[in-house]
Amino acid sequence: MSDPIDELVALSRTLGEPHRDLVVLAEGNTSVRVDEGRMVVKTSGSRLGSASRDDFVEVETKPLLELIDSAETDDSLVDAAMRAARGGQERPRPSMEALVHAVCLRQPGVDVVAHTHPVAVNAILCSDQAERLVDGALFPDQVVVMGRHAVLVPYADPGLALARAVNAELERFVAEHGRPPKVVYLANHGIFVLAGSTAEALAVTEMTVKTARVLSGVLAVGRPRYLTEAQADRIDTRPDEALRRRRLAEGSPC
Repeated sequence: MSDPIDELVALSRTLGEPHRDLVVLAEGNTSVRVDEGRMVVKTSGSRLGSASRDDFVEVETKPLLELIDSAETDDSLVDAAMRAARGGQERPRPSMEALVHAVCLRQPGVDVVAHTHPVAVNAILCSDQAERLVDGALFPDQVVVMGRHAVLVPYADPGLALARAVNAELERFVAEHGRPPKVVYLANHGIFVLAGSTAEALAVTEMTVKTARVLSGVLAVGRPRYLTEAQADRIDTRPDEALRRRRLAEGSPC
């Protein structure tokens, strides 16, 4: 059986490949659930493209989630929660966005989270057309890989404020759709991909970038013509597409 941390390292290095244009320098972070209430997440300041096991730290999510669910706003409490999450040990500090990873990993069916800043996606997220990314589906494979719906979170200060904003949107989404989204778009920031495996996390990230490129092309020549609700629902529920979705999540060729 493969080691989930080794898989996370491999995913991180793939996401950090320069030709993918997903991150530069120490941007982006990844995480994996390793047990109930525990996750392994990238450390602050490390690079995805050259990641090794030493660039990840195991933390408890409970102290982070308790802070997110509280009404406290003092930045010093974030440092205290990060220390508590490490069990008081002198381990490398997790990325500040570990708070968002904790929120995402408590969603049902989510075992891997990948956060990147794709140039193609941010070109839209940093514009007045960001809502177009969640207004509908443009083509069938978008639905198959990314799911029927996505979430757009207005800009929030990275850290505690962002984690609370993402948490609120995820709660709303799950209440409406009965399951978490595959993609959380962050205005003026990037994306969080919520997946059941590292293979799915990569596939969803890649399709999110393709969708952004298609949308940019569409906006250059006209207005988006989304699939109808019936057309998108049909793709989402077709047995053959469900099989293809499962194989993608497993990393199998389709």
